[in-house]
Amino acid sequence: MTGTLFVIGTGPGNAHQMTPEALAAVSQSTDFYGYGPYLDRLNLRSDQRRQASDNREELDRASAALRAAAAGASVCVVSGGDPGVFAMAAAVCEAIDNGPQEWRAVDLIVLPGITAMLAVAARVGAPLGHDFCAISLSDNLKPWNVIENRLLMAARAGFVIAIYNPISKARPWQLGRAFDLLRADLPAATPVIFGRAAGRADERITVQRLADAEAAAADMATCVIIGSPETKVISRDGKPDLVYTPRSIAKGNR
Repeated sequence: MTGTLFVIGTGPGNAHQMTPEALAAVSQSTDFYGYGPYLDRLNLRSDQRRQASDNREELDRASAALRAAAAGASVCVVSGGDPGVFAMAAAVCEAIDNGPQEWRAVDLIVLPGITAMLAVAARVGAPLGHDFCAISLSDNLKPWNVIENRLLMAARAGFVIAIYNPISKARPWQLGRAFDLLRADLPAATPVIFGRAAGRADERITVQRLADAEAAAADMATCVIIGSPETKVISRDGKPDLVYTPRSIAKGNR
């Protein structure tokens, strides 16, 4: 007998940003696997079981969830944001790819959610209004030289860059290094948006110029969006500035 495995995202943390599809999956599931703070966002019933684990134990978590689903349970793997963006959907697929044959028979349902860069972008206007990319600064799963090369290539190609996992206690230097690299290729006035806990009670959104951007403005709850040379800031009397990237690029630019 094979059960169902849902992979959902809770959104950036505001309960109103969790999709109806994800809420329906929560209602249908009996067993929940995820990082403790993400599971804490759910209002589980007394008959629903939670299995919390450390945020660095993604493959172990995915394997445990697949074992339960293969045994017939209705299982929910919980991520923050969107489960397919630097989150648990990839870990579940990797576990299936390298696991026993019976895991491939599990009914896997990945549900889209709202990822951090979308929540941060919405707070300031439309910085993702034209071509953009997302890069994680964590070198836990890829070498730092790969990250540096991707940052430089993205900047030179004219992409807006959304940075995930910008800084941590174990990696306090990487965001500052990223800013230094990008200053060599991008205009000094390029907007840098620091979006911490977008949509939550402790939200903090700030915009700095790349020339002045300070890595200390970010922590692991922050998504950083670095504009392209086309990204603009609109000043408004008595209201926050708007940041947007125009939908078109003039011929001959870049």
